Amino acid sequence: MKQTFNVLITSYLEENFVEQIRAVDPRLQVIYEPSLIAPPRYIADHNGDPNFARTKEQEARWLSLLQEADVLFDFDHTHRLDLPELAPNVKWIQFTSSGVGMFVDKSGYARRMPDAVFTTASGIHAQPLAEFCIMVMLMFTRRLSRMQGYQKMKVWERFTGSDLLGSTLTVVGAGRVGSKVAAFAKAMGMHVLGVVRDAQGRDPASLNVDELFSFHDLMQVLPRSQYLVLITPHTPETENMMGQEQFAAMPEGSVFINIGRGALVVEEDMINALQSGHLAGAGLDVFATEPLPQDSPLWEMPNVLVSPHSASTSDKENALITDLFCDNLRRFLHNEPLRNVLDVKLLY
Repeated sequence: MKQTFNVLITSYLEENFVEQIRAVDPRLQVIYEPSLIAPPRYIADHNGDPNFARTKEQEARWLSLLQEADVLFDFDHTHRLDLPELAPNVKWIQFTSSGVGMFVDKSGYARRMPDAVFTTASGIHAQPLAEFCIMVMLMFTRRLSRMQGYQKMKVWERFTGSDLLGSTLTVVGAGRVGSKVAAFAKAMGMHVLGVVRDAQGRDPASLNVDELFSFHDLMQVLPRSQYLVLITPHTPETENMMGQEQFAAMPEGSVFINIGRGALVVEEDMINALQSGHLAGAGLDVFATEPLPQDSPLWEMPNVLVSPHSASTSDKENALITDLFCDNLRRFLHNEPLRNVLDVKLLY
């Protein structure tokens, strides 16, 4: 193994986390030049300001750093398409997102970087996403919009809400995030159904669910789904998995939550189900087109919560990702299996 390794940090990271990475091992040459990286718009913004541009001299410096890099913390958002050719020596990329499988596949990274390993941030965002799902469900059971309307009008009129206790939640994609959602839901007294790609031989209790089903069982699960959380990865198998037939199979008055990807849903069919009242409401963090177009009816629908792909973002995110990266660096240096390796065939 080489005596030293060049680790290039390609998205904004607080200096204390940079120092944490440097302290992992003296064999690591950790390069972090924030003047060459798009500044963040908010805490844990790994894309950075879209208007950022390097000078000619800065770009030359950046390209030389990519050329020499052995390991990348995050992939280079300024060279998404030509990164494999610009960073020919990279043996490992640690992504700061979980749902990168389709991007890696469509960009041909696995083919163009055959010696590289890709690791994801799987599990890092489980807590904030699970909290988001509980928040959405409580919004509808406790009639938050009615309370806000009354407060705005200074109206004092008592009303009756409902409880999550005893209701049924279906989690489609009961992985690390999904199992956290399930754990929170069970703490609220809900009955939780889990749906995974293949449930054969898997223990429901290990995923915090009461019953476990495979994707091909989805239609028989939907009629029981008073609440449904969609968090499965975006793959060719899951694209448009929720459409007219699936929404119609859900109980009237059910609530739909999407924290996976917009491509998992036929958006027009979802909108029709919401406008007809068949779906009582929806909490949406992801959309078919992002940013959500100004003319989308979802913006003004009173039974829809629009979140700008921010349900997973937390002020604790960079600390967790740094811990994961440091652990993987130690594994990398000792030729041990890395955590969260992306399966380039399954795409998660």
